[in-house]
Amino acid sequence: MVKFKEMKYQRPDPEALKAALAALVEKLKGAESYAEAKAVFLEKEAQVKRIQTQSTLASVRHSIDTRDEFYDAESKFWNATYPELQEYTQAWTAAMLDSPFRKDFEEEYGDLMFVNAEIELKTFDPKIIPQLQKENELTQEYEKLLASAQIPFEGKVYTLSQLTPFKTGADDAKRLAAWKAEGQWYKDNQQELDRLYDELTHLRDEMGKALGYEGYTTLGYYRMGRNCYDKNDVEKFRAAVQKYLVPVADKIYRQQAQRLGVAYPLSFADAALEFRTGNPRPVGTPDDILKAGRDFYDELSPETSEFFRTMLEGELLDVLSTEGKQSGGYCTSIPDYNVPFIFANFNGTQGDVEVVTHEAGHAFAAWMNRDRVPMEYVWPGMEACEVHSMSMEFFGESHAEGFFGPDARKFLYSHLAGAITFIPYGTMVDHFQHEVYAHPEMTPRERHDIWKRMLGVYMPWLKLDGDIPFYSDGEGWQRQHHIYSSPFYYIDYCLAQTVALQFWALIQKDKKDAWERYMAYTKQGGSRVFTELLKNAGLESPFEEACLRGVCAAADKTLSGFDLGGIE
Repeated sequence: MVKFKEMKYQRPDPEALKAALAALVEKLKGAESYAEAKAVFLEKEAQVKRIQTQSTLASVRHSIDTRDEFYDAESKFWNATYPELQEYTQAWTAAMLDSPFRKDFEEEYGDLMFVNAEIELKTFDPKIIPQLQKENELTQEYEKLLASAQIPFEGKVYTLSQLTPFKTGADDAKRLAAWKAEGQWYKDNQQELDRLYDELTHLRDEMGKALGYEGYTTLGYYRMGRNCYDKNDVEKFRAAVQKYLVPVADKIYRQQAQRLGVAYPLSFADAALEFRTGNPRPVGTPDDILKAGRDFYDELSPETSEFFRTMLEGELLDVLSTEGKQSGGYCTSIPDYNVPFIFANFNGTQGDVEVVTHEAGHAFAAWMNRDRVPMEYVWPGMEACEVHSMSMEFFGESHAEGFFGPDARKFLYSHLAGAITFIPYGTMVDHFQHEVYAHPEMTPRERHDIWKRMLGVYMPWLKLDGDIPFYSDGEGWQRQHHIYSSPFYYIDYCLAQTVALQFWALIQKDKKDAWERYMAYTKQGGSRVFTELLKNAGLESPFEEACLRGVCAAADKTLSGFDLGGIE
């Protein structure tokens, strides 16, 4: 097979791409039979695959080393080119919607591609091309700023990712010093972080208004491809989180304060330490973690075994934390090669193992659906995609000892507790963005004040003292990439975590049945909307209050009775 480093990148001629797309539109309009129209449709699929392959190769290689001048230039090229191509892809979309063979397409491929196409048409007009290009530039500036971080700590210099393990260390003074060092870097770059987000907020508001909306929120939902729920559904979910989840999460942190022997509410630095002897750490080197991952996937199913071995053989995981590397982690697809790719920053924390389960959960779903037509059916909506990844994390618990050795029990408690405590945070990220885009005129300070107020609602276990000004002043949201680069994405994690907790509960009862439901969910790819994917796999919708109430009660019961004997 072709390894990632052997995949050839070549910048295409944008004018040739535009001409090719325009010609395909005319061929589709001129088709005299469904057979002709389908042939043009498949030709367009191949063209899009080629475009996405080249843009993805440029993007991934740039994120691996943001200092690489060649791929930095290529990323800028794609940032400018994609908005220009959108005019031509929208012309194709309009031609498909108007095609006399639409019913034939729906019969063969389902109607979701047309539902999504109608939403897509609401997101673009050629007049917003300059704003889209500027949005890409600003987002890239933010990513490069974070990747450039050089943080002095205890006589050495670290990137943001490399500093992370110290932020969860068992030594109180050292841990607090790490939080302060990180916070100071953000404070030192406060002006630039405020400027970037202020420009992005106004830019997005302008785009929304240019397309005839009240501002950005409606456009943001359309850009996220939301096709089976709206803002009202999210507000109901938010209310259920405050009602059922925040109290359970608060109980977890009260018990944590007791375990640690610290005051409640906790400081940000103390909230990051779950056990007095330290948080669960994976055993071995990054290679050892990947080998443990291979053992897990070999045992889970024949499909997962073939998938993960392909990832390893093709060198389709880039997981070491290196200088100049973009922070965070993600999974993407390289369509022409029919493979996914995983990007991460291993740093010696339990997050390394969660990469092998979480990002590989995404990758496995793409692998299972790699031959789908149309290509857009490979992936479902973002919230549905996150179910693949977050649920795979719970299946990975069966190999806790292989990943964590003596810290296995710590991990099992931490992972379930973390799933519960994450949802209030993630919901707050979404709520914050709704406030920002409803009031784009706010000053940076007013935005910080909103975040600080919301911390009291969603995360009352945190003490807003002055130890780390960046956090206590309500500026901690600026660490969250999605707020800058993918507005309104973050609620998807919360909806998916709620579904993943259903899988956790099913695994406790009957792992075989749970896996069969997981496969039933995953094999549908993106051919159905989120709520239908769930229904077809026998799962409850997170928008039903009973769903959140149920998973909260089950998790609370397990955590309350969890045997932490011998663990300090």
